[in-house]
Amino acid sequence: MSNPRKPIIGLALGAGGARGWAHLGVIRALGDAGIRADVVCGTSMGSLVGAAYAAGEVERLEDWALSLGWREVFGLMDFTWRGGLIRGKKLFEFMRLRFGLQDIAALPMPYGAVATELDTGREVWLREGHVLDAVRASIAIPGVFAPVLRDGELLVDGGLVNPVPVSMCRALGADLVIAVDLGWAKLGHYRERERGRPAQRDDGRPAWLERFLPTRAGSAAGTDAGMPSPLGVFFTSFDIMQVRVARSRLAGDPADVLITPILPDFAMMDFDRAREAIDEGRAATERARPVLEHLLGS
Repeated sequence: MSNPRKPIIGLALGAGGARGWAHLGVIRALGDAGIRADVVCGTSMGSLVGAAYAAGEVERLEDWALSLGWREVFGLMDFTWRGGLIRGKKLFEFMRLRFGLQDIAALPMPYGAVATELDTGREVWLREGHVLDAVRASIAIPGVFAPVLRDGELLVDGGLVNPVPVSMCRALGADLVIAVDLGWAKLGHYRERERGRPAQRDDGRPAWLERFLPTRAGSAAGTDAGMPSPLGVFFTSFDIMQVRVARSRLAGDPADVLITPILPDFAMMDFDRAREAIDEGRAATERARPVLEHLLGS
């Protein structure tokens, strides 16, 4: 009797803004367990980390993420009022110079990113062109990053339609899909549990920046007691939408293993908190380890 074929493993990295640094911890923990994906797909921040994984640049991306303080994050923002608050050109020019990622077709493994066509709401799978161009379209959070014009279409964040791209992994040939859902613990009980908990850092972030980019669930400053800022309302509403869409999509096309980092106090723009997110990504993978071992063998 012949040995069974080794299954093709897909890694679906979900959307979630700054929570996306948790993907780095997941990838590290999977590697420690001897698990290497054959296909990687990502939505929004998942597309960025997935691109680094496909290109063999995870370690460099992690080093950079850990070096970011609020000053560095704010310094990479080029503000505009055309299509969003942030143009994104400054950030992605910096990333082109630092990482030099290549054309998608030249990557060592199959890779794809998810975006949304703004005019129709159609889900768009980005499988051609420069890696960072695909990532830029996938992370274009409506109202925050300006949309991307690609082949005559205006593209925005893929989290609007497919926050955890299990379906894309399967379409690219994966037999088994390991998915990372960053919104799993964003609402409800976990969110309430975080209210009033002291922040884990004291980095001197000024109060005006806290108002502009609210950083903790339920604690964004507003004009009235207990009233969040307008951006706080927007980001929380966006979280609600992504959580609901992700749960619906995962119910219809479930992953074989679902890894769920618990980061309810992370706001979308908390990119200076990489260490916390990476550590939780590792912890979440360890929680899923019995399922991984049962499915893939120890």
